[in-house]
Amino acid sequence: MAKPRTVYVCAECGGTSPKWQGKCPHCSAWNTLEETVEASGPAAATHRYAPLASASPVRSLADIEARETPRQPTGLDEFDRVLGGGLVAGAVVLIGGDPGIGKSTLLLQALASLSTQTSVLYVTGEESAEQVALRARRLGLQTGNVNLLAEIRLESIQAAVSDQKPTVAVIDSIQTLYSSELTAAPGSVSQVRECAAQLTRLAKQTGIAIVMIGHVTKDGSLAGPRVLEHIVDTVLYFEGDTHSSFRLVRAFKNRFGAVNELGVFAMTDRGLRGVANPSALFLSQHEQQVSGSCVMATQEGTRPLLVEIQALVDSSHAPNPKRLTVGLEGNRLAMLLAVLHRHAGVSTFDQDVFVNAVGGVRITEPAADLPVLLAIMSSLRDRPLPPGMIAFGEVGLAGEIRPAPRGQERLREAAKLGFSVALIPKANAPRQPIEGLEVWAVDRLDAALDKLR
Repeated sequence: MAKPRTVYVCAECGGTSPKWQGKCPHCSAWNTLEETVEASGPAAATHRYAPLASASPVRSLADIEARETPRQPTGLDEFDRVLGGGLVAGAVVLIGGDPGIGKSTLLLQALASLSTQTSVLYVTGEESAEQVALRARRLGLQTGNVNLLAEIRLESIQAAVSDQKPTVAVIDSIQTLYSSELTAAPGSVSQVRECAAQLTRLAKQTGIAIVMIGHVTKDGSLAGPRVLEHIVDTVLYFEGDTHSSFRLVRAFKNRFGAVNELGVFAMTDRGLRGVANPSALFLSQHEQQVSGSCVMATQEGTRPLLVEIQALVDSSHAPNPKRLTVGLEGNRLAMLLAVLHRHAGVSTFDQDVFVNAVGGVRITEPAADLPVLLAIMSSLRDRPLPPGMIAFGEVGLAGEIRPAPRGQERLREAAKLGFSVALIPKANAPRQPIEGLEVWAVDRLDAALDKLR
């Protein structure tokens, strides 16, 4: 019998080291090496690194016939949008999010819908079979054709999947599984990596679509080694405040569809329901015009969204004024305030500045620069922006307004929702006028502010 050996595995990158070190020699992360006991041997190594498929000869790329991959719709339109149209045979999907945000609920609903068309399997490692059945009954789901397995041993799950041969299998969750070939505890870096690799190999060899639920860390990233995100085909994140009824599912990686696609759901007593018009969620309903508010047109994958940006500028009573953002990047706010001072002559060195994206949405694209500055100027002057106005555009360090991608789609979405004025970059000006929408095209920050005087 092979003698177990002790290795130290990095929780960030999954790299191994023969001894403990303060800094990982592979990714330079600090205090991430964890002790793990692994059994070494030729048999275990051969099984662990078995090929995904039989070897094939070298072929020319031009000789390979490319065909459209067939998809299996889940019956949930917003979920299918994020996946790129549905599940692909043999695909491995990893979905993460905060505890209690609705990951298990969403996948149970998807399996209940899929079970009317094909065979499905739900593997639960966190709850008992009775708990899952109670949730399905509470949601009013028809689960007569949903097969359930309460198991955390990887080898038993592989045997059940091979025996049942479902079209779609859900693993809830990957951190609860363990392989008997390893001596480490469930949830450790080596167990998570090994179980994910074996399930991925099973999916590729059999053509079964596998959806794995993953835990997240305190900063919101998926727990476990980073290699976990590399070996799967699609990575989805659940976003949103657990105190709110709205949930966002965002694709950060998708080998079979567009990345940064967004699905919007509303949590009800009957589970998650897709939202047909998500722009209405992120727009506050004010009875009258208020200062410090600007609506921006953002693009999430193929979907344009209108989001309200709110800013509050107040006199600071401390030596270091506060700069706080919610849903936006904090360092970019400091840069925008410097550009505002340098190219518009507006100083905020003695002001506290707070910026918030309404509805819990997280905006990462630079096209939010111009709406953020307009909201700040509106709050600083205590003067509302013109009614029915939207804006978007990136602001450079030289004070120029740079174009945003898919500007026409943003403008059409704004016109559809009844907005009448659009302050946009000059390069995004439409060639043909849009009915009901007046366009103000500017190329400099000072010109944009002059439009509001």
